[in-house]
Amino acid sequence: MQKITPFLWFDNQAEEAVRFYTSIFKNSKVGKILRYGEEAAKVSHSDQPAGSVLTIEFEIEDQKFTALNGGPAFKFNESISFVVNCDTQKEVDYFWEKLTAGGGQESQCGWLKDKFGVSWQMVPTVLIEMLGDKDSEKSERVMKAMLQMDKLDIKKLKVAYAGR
Repeated sequence: MQKITPFLWFDNQAEEAVRFYTSIFKNSKVGKILRYGEEAAKVSHSDQPAGSVLTIEFEIEDQKFTALNGGPAFKFNESISFVVNCDTQKEVDYFWEKLTAGGGQESQCGWLKDKFGVSWQMVPTVLIEMLGDKDSEKSERVMKAMLQMDKLDIKKLKVAYAGR
């Protein structure tokens, strides 16, 4: 069993969100689904009917998550986000397009919100290498270029790194 599992609180879209995420990430699967029983439905603050999804477990790239239909009491914000490490621009573009589909919002520096309000970061792995370069002029040029982007563009980041 995984020691720590991210637990995502949805109003009543947990199953929809899990199906959305597992359709985007190729190495993913849906796990155990627990449903509201009569007693839980009575005391729930979420007005979920008996038989509806309480929690649904899922996995993305060997990372386990649990989604909860907990009602409207809490909303997602940018203080928590999921980083997707991308090896290619094609990967950055794929995840950017899929995760912003259906009402998601683009943001700056590789950040976005999906249609459920969950924040994600599409991070090219080469970006971390360039930002960590011992030559501070190179890393500063890359940082400056990144700060001007919404979806990150690896080619432009490499141009900045090279000083062209």
